[in-house]
Amino acid sequence: MLAPDRRTMTQAQLEAAQIDVGLRQHMLTVYNYMASAVALTGIVAYAAASSQTLMQSIFGTPLAWVVMLAPLAFVLVLSFGIHRLSLFASQALFWTFAAVMGLSLSTIFIVFTGQSIARVFFITAASFGALSLYGYTTKRDLSGMASFLIMGLFGIIIAGLVNMFLKSSGLQFAISVIGVLVFAGLTAYDTQRIKSEYLESDPAETAGKKAIMGALALYLDFINLMMLLLQLLGQRRD
Repeated sequence: MLAPDRRTMTQAQLEAAQIDVGLRQHMLTVYNYMASAVALTGIVAYAAASSQTLMQSIFGTPLAWVVMLAPLAFVLVLSFGIHRLSLFASQALFWTFAAVMGLSLSTIFIVFTGQSIARVFFITAASFGALSLYGYTTKRDLSGMASFLIMGLFGIIIAGLVNMFLKSSGLQFAISVIGVLVFAGLTAYDTQRIKSEYLESDPAETAGKKAIMGALALYLDFINLMMLLLQLLGQRRD
């Protein structure tokens, strides 16, 4: 019986350790992008809501539709065009998207009290952290959830559009509850997907773009989770 080659085992262990370190650095970059984007969105939203003149010039005119639809345009450009963009251009689009998203969300400071927004933010942050940690550490393959979650996502989008005309509080409550469950699942799934897509052999620019797209997915999960929880737990101004 042949003895194992200790040098080979040591080399294999060294390579595994290097991959693990590289993965942690990659995930840290993703979370840094995501957290910075959330912070930028919050700052822009609060600053915009603090200016009555700016709010009237945006939401009192057709410009409101541009502000509300612009984030979707940025997401589409990043999702389908990032391979043709440079890393610098991708970063610029990502930060611009976060800022424009802040403008579109600034109305929450008009609708809800600042105290309830802060409370929901911390609830969202704690929930997001736990769900993302689960997605990162679990050995269970979450890819089987993807089709169910996507179907749920489209379902709440369609229901939300319908409720724009029905204005049903019961339907809105159902949308919020189901939406929280969908984005909770997406948070865990997206984290695992980002982890599984990491390759140590990626060039620096490719790795940078992967980090941006990973941060974009987690950012959207966080923002949507917070907005849905705000519908359920937020205290509206009188």
